[in-house]
Formats: sequence, structure tokens, C-alpha cells
Amino acid sequence: MPLLSWCNRDADLTRAALAPYRLLEPVAEMSYGEPDSPNMLIEGDNLDALKALLPYYAGQVKCIFIDPPYNTKSAFERYDDNLEHSKWLSMIYPRLELLRELMSQEGSIWITIDDNEAHYLKVICDEIFGRKNFIAEIIWQKRTSRENRAAVGSSHDTMLVYAKMEASKWKKYRNLLPPNDKGYGNPDKDPRGPWRSIPFSAQGFRDTLKNTSRIW
Repeated sequence: MPLLSWCNRDADLTRAALAPYRLLEPVAEMSYGEPDSPNMLIEGDNLDALKALLPYYAGQVKCIFIDPPYNTKSAFERYDDNLEHSKWLSMIYPRLELLRELMSQEGSIWITIDDNEAHYLKVICDEIFGRKNFIAEIIWQKRTSRENRAAVGSSHDTMLVYAKMEASKWKKYRNLLPPNDKGYGNPDKDPRGPWRSIPFSAQGFRDTLKNTSRIW
């Protein structure tokens, strides 16, 4: 499997393991919600926060969503999104390692990103979570208007999804949406129940593929 190489990679491979465990200190004046709620709002460096969570939640988290800096060469009020590329890799690698330790065996992680770092992130995630545990690359539309500032306007961002097991095994742990019978009917009283007709096409079109397909 190909691996990325960048400045300080050797040090970054041990950064998560060498990060000290820090004690989470409750701050009464910054508390929100119900006092007995297990939810936490942590202020501080997220590498320290993730390491501090390990003793409590290692191997227990079923779903993780992160929205890391996209490295778009912009400066925002809360953080600088203009890191040198190798520094961005140094930032993301140890944090992904700790997130993997927090994931349960049936858990998954969902990471939003854009074209600036998406391809490098994919290679790093293949290394950390395992290439065989890649679930999907989900494309979501972020704008419908024209983008004239870029040479080629981008209308979408990316979400990478990984699990701790292969997609064929992880499939049964998904949170499926409730069944929806919209669009289904049974005009010919098919004994198998309601169905709907959809166009059926495939590569290498043949006369035998002209019929529509039924889905139950």
C-alpha cells in the first residue's frame, strides 16, 4: 500500500502515543444543559482533548463526525486555514489515530473535506483505518450558484467514510431509515406485495435488457 511522505512524518507517527494524558477539569460557569448529562463541551487543543477522552470512551464510540480545516489558503477569525501542506498532514495524522482508538468495533467515522486536501486525506485514512475498511466517498452539493472567482468553480465537497471492518460486514450495523412505501403499489395483485417499476439499463445494452425491473 502506498504511503505519504512529508517533513516530520517520523515524529508524527508517534505524536499521538507521546501526547500526555490530561485531566478534564469541569468549569461550573461554562456548564450547559442538564448537570447529569454525559455530553461534554471541551475547550482546548483537540489533540489533548482526544487523548483525555481515551480512558473513558476508548472502543465505545459508534459514530464520529469531524469537520477539519480544509486548508483553503484563507484566514478565518477562529483559526488559520492556510497551513503549509506538510504542517496540515502533521496536524491531521495523530488526531485520526486517536479517533480510531475511540471508535467501537462497529463504529464509523465521517470526515468532510474539499479538493485541497481530499486526495491526501484518503491516502492517510487508508493507512490509519485500513484501505479495506473504506466505506464510501460521498459527494454533497454545497452551492447552486456560479463561482467566478476560481479557474474552475467547485459546486461540491467530499465526505470520506471509514469503519473498523470491511464495508460488506459493516453494512449490517448501519442506522437504516424507516421503511417508506411511497411510490409502491400492486396494480396486478402480485403475491409478493407492493412494488414499483423503474428503468433498467446496463452497460453492453442488449435487446434482452429492454424490460423494466421490479423492486420490492
